[in-house]
Amino acid sequence: MFDKILIANRGEIALRVIRACREMGIKSVAVHSTADADAMHVRMADESVCIGPAPSSASYLSKAAIISACEITGAQAVHPGYGFLSENAAFAQALEDHGLTFIGPSAEHIRIMGDKITAKETAKTHGIPVVPGSDGGVPDFETALEVAAKIKYPVIIKATAGGGGRGMKVAKSAEELEIAFRTARSEAKAAFGNDEVYIEKYLQKPRHIEIQVFGDGRGKAVHLGERDCSLQRRHQKVFEEAPGPCITPEMRAKIGKVCADAVAKINYIGAGTIEFLYEDGEFFFIEMNTRLQVEHPVTEGIFGVDLVREQIRVASGMDMSFGQEDLEIDGHCIEVRINAEKIPAFSPCPGKVTQYHAPGGLGVRMDSALYDGYRIPPYYDSLIGKLIVHGRDRPEALARLRRALGELIIDGVDTSIPLFHMLLAEPDIQNGEYNIHWLEKWLDAQFN
Repeated sequence: MFDKILIANRGEIALRVIRACREMGIKSVAVHSTADADAMHVRMADESVCIGPAPSSASYLSKAAIISACEITGAQAVHPGYGFLSENAAFAQALEDHGLTFIGPSAEHIRIMGDKITAKETAKTHGIPVVPGSDGGVPDFETALEVAAKIKYPVIIKATAGGGGRGMKVAKSAEELEIAFRTARSEAKAAFGNDEVYIEKYLQKPRHIEIQVFGDGRGKAVHLGERDCSLQRRHQKVFEEAPGPCITPEMRAKIGKVCADAVAKINYIGAGTIEFLYEDGEFFFIEMNTRLQVEHPVTEGIFGVDLVREQIRVASGMDMSFGQEDLEIDGHCIEVRINAEKIPAFSPCPGKVTQYHAPGGLGVRMDSALYDGYRIPPYYDSLIGKLIVHGRDRPEALARLRRALGELIIDGVDTSIPLFHMLLAEPDIQNGEYNIHWLEKWLDAQFN
């Protein structure tokens, strides 16, 4: 087991890892930019190292600075959290080259799954169902026309190196395809330095269902059920729950086994998430995230496991502490993402938090790095907290969420809390009858 772990991240996820380390008797090292000198993760870690100025490109994304911090402090391993360098194959490889352990999958697996075309081909090879579409990158508009005609409109054009909704455009006809194709390529080039795109069938009313998998790197893997992450705005998740309201135990067992078998075959190590679009009883592979997800607490809630602790265990060479037969769902869990944003524009709202009070009580968990007087910097993601609730069933979880939101106080900045009060009053949310387009249509009806 490691003696000391460096956390290459900030905010609530850095605190999440620090807490797991403390429970395991492992020393923690926080890294921070100059803008985060007073951040909670810096205060809670056993040691801290400033790795650069405020812009993430010069601090949290600096591989050299993080490796230097490891050498200075004697950290043996790095937990990347999510975002930043968590899915950067070059970073994972650089750590290995310096004799450090990356707490996550191998550089090879990150590389394979980071390219969406290669990931799709890998999924097909291992029996994971995929969305009909091009066999690889689409080099020109003429080829795009041929592919779209074959799989039928509407279609969606996606950047092969994409993420966060950038480089994604929908075309409902041949007339719309040309501008969508050229725009997607342009956005992809600007965002990722790679203008390669591919084309898939655009499903009309799908849900976003993701399967949590975990492997030991030696041919053993399990699945921990699914999460429904269909409530999204511009492909950004805002509300996640487990288990999925529309997924039966039979569906869960079938698709879960397919996913677990696939990651076992490639000797995948650590946590991963295989994401699907789900429509009319069928699952269609979207991508695989080779890291811990923002929404991992809802899986922890219904299975009673600590995924970060498990990541650290297998990265150190230990066996997983559970097998598939040990994993039984207990109740229902929901997470809402609390962002420092002004609704309905969803514009970032950095500033000083004048008062912060976290909700409590049975079945309530608040993951946040806020405190009274904390100044939210303008340089990073607007996520400032995650409110997670657990109940014996979905109605109890919804009631608990409503109560917890009423207790949560964040003064001094605008937040997304009012949005969730409004959503919980909607019959479709109460009944679990929504898809990936629901939230944007609802927002348009409410505010436009």
